[in-house]
Amino acid sequence: MSEVIHDTQEFWRPPAADEPVLPAQSGSTVLVEACDDCGTEFMVGARFCYICGAPRVSQEHAGAGRSWISYLEFQNIREGFRSLRQHLELSTASLIAFLVGVVCLVAAFAVGFIYAVQNFADFQAIQYWRVEWLLGAVAAFLAGMMLKNAGHSRS
Repeated sequence: MSEVIHDTQEFWRPPAADEPVLPAQSGSTVLVEACDDCGTEFMVGARFCYICGAPRVSQEHAGAGRSWISYLEFQNIREGFRSLRQHLELSTASLIAFLVGVVCLVAAFAVGFIYAVQNFADFQAIQYWRVEWLLGAVAAFLAGMMLKNAGHSRS
């Protein structure tokens, strides 16, 4: 019985030299810092949560089940902005103008869903708001095109 106890690996001790090193421990992948099930912070080098026993996974696997709130983190917004800018091949100012134009277009379509028409005056007001949002979108898209052309002529 005492041989069994001496051969076990406790979660707080480093692995023995004869134990194989898991890919998650080799440094090639970064492990999550807190348990997904109970929220407890993992001990250094632990492969399992000491509270609920859930296995520790790499951040690559944990990223597949991210909540929508993680997309609002500053680093994720910055990375998304950078990849969008590289994908569209736009300068920063041109991309901002493009995004403002998209927001104006969405607002122009949303006006019809938000406000209900009850008489002719309401209909005219809604159409007037749509025209204002569409003019804002056109102005933003034109500014984006001018900023894109100005950025390419400098290079």
